[in-house]
Amino acid sequence: MTEMQVARSIGDLRALLAPLRAESSIGFVPTMGALHDGHLSLVALARDAAEVCVMSIFVNPLQFGPTEDLARYPRPLDADLELARGAGVDVVFLPSVDEMYPEGATTTVVPGPVADVLEGAHRPGHLAGVATVVAKLFNIVDPDVAIFGQKDAQQVAVIKAMVRDLDFEVRIEVGPTIREPDGLAMSSRNRYLDIEQRQRALALYEALQAGEASLRAGGSPEDAEHQMHEVFGAAGLETDYAAAVDPLDLSSPATGDVLLVVAARVGSTRLIDNLLVKASQRGTS
Repeated sequence: MTEMQVARSIGDLRALLAPLRAESSIGFVPTMGALHDGHLSLVALARDAAEVCVMSIFVNPLQFGPTEDLARYPRPLDADLELARGAGVDVVFLPSVDEMYPEGATTTVVPGPVADVLEGAHRPGHLAGVATVVAKLFNIVDPDVAIFGQKDAQQVAVIKAMVRDLDFEVRIEVGPTIREPDGLAMSSRNRYLDIEQRQRALALYEALQAGEASLRAGGSPEDAEHQMHEVFGAAGLETDYAAAVDPLDLSSPATGDVLLVVAARVGSTRLIDNLLVKASQRGTS
């Protein structure tokens, strides 16, 4: 395709993709917009993995709680479309809430135990909302491969389990977390931060680095959690969790890989981050 196409209805998107699917593989990047370099890195992976790149831009109300930031979530649509075009996206799916959830729609996806901890414990219903919208998008787009970011590690775990358990015929690929030069993970919510809050937000990555250093020094997952909490305490941030978990099912890790996960509030903005420490890196320093 030479010019990026925009479809706003499910019917229009399916009609647009049908002739392409007959000849080409389709890579899919689901987003909520407010695009940044992290999203664009996923587009690059999709373009490498498939011949046609589809991006969705949809702020999904099902994954926001009643006191969360749905109303103020950034929606710079013109800028997003320009970034998508420049990154080589072929088709953008831009549905309304009514298009995705028409009146009378009641069916949702209930994820398993992997959704009950961490984000699931602090944001009830959030991961069910993620699973539901991703299931719908997979059915609408019917991609060969879908690309997600490692920054949302629990979301990735939920989606992989859903694909496995519900027999979706799509390959899931995960792109690395893209960071600012000072280490802050790129996030659409970073634009909420003022200068002072932006500096304090660096404590998330610093906590992950402290946990990693503990594991590399031969410390236990509990030691790593203690070190992460120490960093948050010194920074004075309100922490939802700082945990060391198994990267596959988010249970307590044993001797294998460890996923360090953190969530904290900087002012009124809630940020998450994570860092994977491979089994081969533990006890190496």
